[in-house]
Amino acid sequence: MTEKITRQHLERPAVVYVRQSTPQQVVCNEESRRLQYAMKDRLHDLGWSEVEVIADDLGRTASGTAERLGFERMVTRVSLGELGAVAAREVSRFARNNREWYQLVEICGIVNTLLIDHETVYDPRNSNDRLLLGLKGNLSAYELDQLRHRALEARRAKARRGELLMSVPPGFIKTEDGRLEKDPDRRVQQAIDLLFDKTLELGSARQAALWFLEHGLDIPVQYHDGFRWRTVWRRPTSGMIVRMLRNPMYAGAYTYGRRRVVMQIDDGMPKKATRCRPRGEYEVLIYDHHEGYVSRETFERVQDVLSNNASQRVGSPGAPKHGKGLLAGLVRCARCGRKLRVTYAGTPRLVRYVCDRAQVNSGVGTCIAFGGTAVDDAVSRELVRVLAPAVIEAATRAAEELGQERQGEFEALRLEVEAARYEAARAQRQYDTVDPENRLVAGELEARWNKALEKARQLQERLDEERSRRPASGPPDPAILRALAEDFDRVWNIEPTNIRLKKRIVRTLIEEIIVDVSPEGSVIELVIHWKGGVHTQLHVKRRRRGQHLQATSQDTVDAIGVLARVCTDERIAQAMNRSGSETAKGHVWTRSRVKDVRRSYQIAVHDPARQQEEGWLKLGEAATYLGVTPATVRRYVELGKVEALHPVSRGPWVLRRQDLDRPEVRELFEQVRAREAHPRKAVSENATPLFSDLR
Repeated sequence: MTEKITRQHLERPAVVYVRQSTPQQVVCNEESRRLQYAMKDRLHDLGWSEVEVIADDLGRTASGTAERLGFERMVTRVSLGELGAVAAREVSRFARNNREWYQLVEICGIVNTLLIDHETVYDPRNSNDRLLLGLKGNLSAYELDQLRHRALEARRAKARRGELLMSVPPGFIKTEDGRLEKDPDRRVQQAIDLLFDKTLELGSARQAALWFLEHGLDIPVQYHDGFRWRTVWRRPTSGMIVRMLRNPMYAGAYTYGRRRVVMQIDDGMPKKATRCRPRGEYEVLIYDHHEGYVSRETFERVQDVLSNNASQRVGSPGAPKHGKGLLAGLVRCARCGRKLRVTYAGTPRLVRYVCDRAQVNSGVGTCIAFGGTAVDDAVSRELVRVLAPAVIEAATRAAEELGQERQGEFEALRLEVEAARYEAARAQRQYDTVDPENRLVAGELEARWNKALEKARQLQERLDEERSRRPASGPPDPAILRALAEDFDRVWNIEPTNIRLKKRIVRTLIEEIIVDVSPEGSVIELVIHWKGGVHTQLHVKRRRRGQHLQATSQDTVDAIGVLARVCTDERIAQAMNRSGSETAKGHVWTRSRVKDVRRSYQIAVHDPARQQEEGWLKLGEAATYLGVTPATVRRYVELGKVEALHPVSRGPWVLRRQDLDRPEVRELFEQVRAREAHPRKAVSENATPLFSDLR
């Protein structure tokens, strides 16, 4: 055996490779590790004076799915011809997969490095030894595969009976007889109930996490301290909450095989990756296995909420966010069937709906695009109309549910205070049991006691503050709720109303909205698909290109155009202000602002010569022209017998001379003048006077 070892081998160092597959083996199987380290003495007996131990891979599997830095370092040194031999207690310590095993044997044969175990010295250049090494490598891989296969089959058989409980989620405990029960800790139960309630109330796991953080409440998590699982309290994150909400065990169901392991190649190395399976592909799913925290129906509702919030999921509107686009995620293009994307542009962040997925994916043109303000307003009006009959009942139910939710929040905080008091009392008992002279221990326990007392004090202050904020009376006055419900339109449209809440209401009632733009581009056509199958068609007038929210209205432009025929800019501004009119930005009118509007819309400035030529007259000028009083002209204008323009309520009347010269108008005012010239009929000279005897 020793004739395989030559001086060339002994002149180079040797390496002992030490490995155990799992951290548990490292902790529990100490004798195995001693035997592996004893290979160092065997190498000394074989003649090596310089022996190095590589133990970097303790707790690392050799199946080929884990990165082994120690093995890689050893192979690198072998490749460089630095080592005369590599040794292990059993050759299976080197590798339990053929890829790494044959790589090591091949490299050792090239650079003349020996492989040594506790029985034999192998020379990879020798055909018999190479055959034997190949058999041992195959047997190691086969043995590992058989062990894994038998273990998995036994595990699946136990899981099909619902008895395999490797670990339990927060809120459950495993009894001595293997059953699953709810944690008897009321604080744990209250936190989990509140978690599901808040997710349904707020509409997303992230908002539920933010609510817990805002109120300073923790959630229970399972923590393994190396010996057993125990419940600890942590600040929630969205990921923690989603994992709990997705777990069917909270609905009383037993599951096995919720995840599957897939192999991937990463930097030339096989890597294990875990993927979640759809619920229909679970290996085992047993309903009514144990007492759950929520019913199966409630659990399904929570899953629908989480699925609909997934923005990348086909057909999902995504989670409602804080953007101003009320219909985000609901609007679908009638031309290509894709969902419209919401964009925001300009300083006020104006909403715009765009269907440009085809342009992004295929380079074709945009289907449709339009401003979203008018569309959102139209859908809001329709929504308010639909909701109006049920608002009072909904407001009453909401008040009752709000009272229950506040009671749940208060109870969760009270239980947290109770738990903090227990921890403080426990810290005190630990401090009391230690010898006061042992300051190293007593000082640490005293610090823990003070920390627990401070936490209990802070929580008690929060509880007292919450108790003082709670309403002293019962639910709100029904009359107040009725008044708010009857004014629902104003409540919906006021600025402080939460946009996320409005979006959730919209998504509760509306399945989707099919939208198109008319061929001439002037009308946006909407088809609202309500939940339940009813459809409503809306037509929204589209603003022309160049219009914006602060553009002067067409009525104002027309009024200024009429007044400019008979008034200067200053007089126009005075008339507009008297009538209560404002500019598009809400300012009062001035001469310069009237001038800006005229220039923008190509309205000519007032010119007396042109006024005289075109025959435009104000009310007083028309009265002078007709030879009557202004009151008379106005009376006949209001009776509709004379045409006139009155663009603003407190401004001048504008008449045209051509209208006054019409025969019927001239005849009308000749009769008026005649009546004014002869107010009473004259007495005839031949008439017999009364009381003639008195002459």
